[in-house]
Amino acid sequence: MEAVKQLACITSWTRACLALGVARVSAYRFWKRKDNPAPARELVKPKRALSDGERQQVLGQLNSERFFDMAPAEVWATLLDEGVYHCSVRTMYRILEANQEVRERRNQAKHDHYDKPELLATKPNELWSWDITKLKGPAKWSYFYLYVIMDVFSRYVVGWMVAHRENAELAKRLISETIRKQETDPDLLTIHADRGSSMKSKCVAMLLSDMGVTKTHSRPYTSNDNPFSESQFKTLKYRPDFPKNFGCIEDAREFCARFFDWYNKEHHHSGIALLTPEMVHYGLAESVSQARLETLQQAYRQHPERFVRKQPEPHALPTAVWINPPANVSTTPELLTN
Repeated sequence: MEAVKQLACITSWTRACLALGVARVSAYRFWKRKDNPAPARELVKPKRALSDGERQQVLGQLNSERFFDMAPAEVWATLLDEGVYHCSVRTMYRILEANQEVRERRNQAKHDHYDKPELLATKPNELWSWDITKLKGPAKWSYFYLYVIMDVFSRYVVGWMVAHRENAELAKRLISETIRKQETDPDLLTIHADRGSSMKSKCVAMLLSDMGVTKTHSRPYTSNDNPFSESQFKTLKYRPDFPKNFGCIEDAREFCARFFDWYNKEHHHSGIALLTPEMVHYGLAESVSQARLETLQQAYRQHPERFVRKQPEPHALPTAVWINPPANVSTTPELLTN
């Protein structure tokens, strides 16, 4: 076995085993012993390999001011078009790897890191969500723009507007009028939106800053960061009477007026214990829930056999509403998460 070990130093272990008639399994078993490590082979540089000077020349070309931000394939093609050939593209990568320079060499945009918004509402007029959606107009590629501001805790639409265009000044006016109409303390209010042009506009940002309102934005291309506005728009557009298109802006405004009156006052929202947004927003939820409880108790007294598991109770109103709750927050009926 020592002869195999000595011969393997100048050739491969397979050839050494064949030459001496030793089974390779036996050689493997012998070399795996701690006191007999595998023989180290002396690396022989192939005759066709680039010389050290040629390798330095290639490395200098790759790191030159002309080519330092180009991929090796681009460098290879550029030099070849100029009648210069040093080596293959793969060899260029080997030279870079030997010098620990295999990485992204091209100039690329650096994308900012956006933190996930984690927003909590425990009462009305503490957290608002707003967005803009398109309503189809009378002709192809014509649209009206619906601005909607919603209270996240109660789902009450506190402000809306239909306009001919998406405009930051119109958004600024709607926000300021809605805050005044709701008599909200701006210092305790947070307004959340996505990253549309109007939402990120300077005039809206300055208005909110001057009023002391906190503003937050969704992460790019993440609709789940603004779920309540998206859900409300789906409710709007999936109504049976929602038209395919609107003949004029007055038609759109008339339809939205009817819809938001129904949504706020008549729509029993599953996210707020099947109460209407108006009940929750204006503090009527407790009295309505108590009346529901009395009705259910009366039904139980009349027919207890119909309630197999327990005495019926009305749905519990969530005490808190989250946009992206932290991982350690429990999702219980009393703590609504989204």
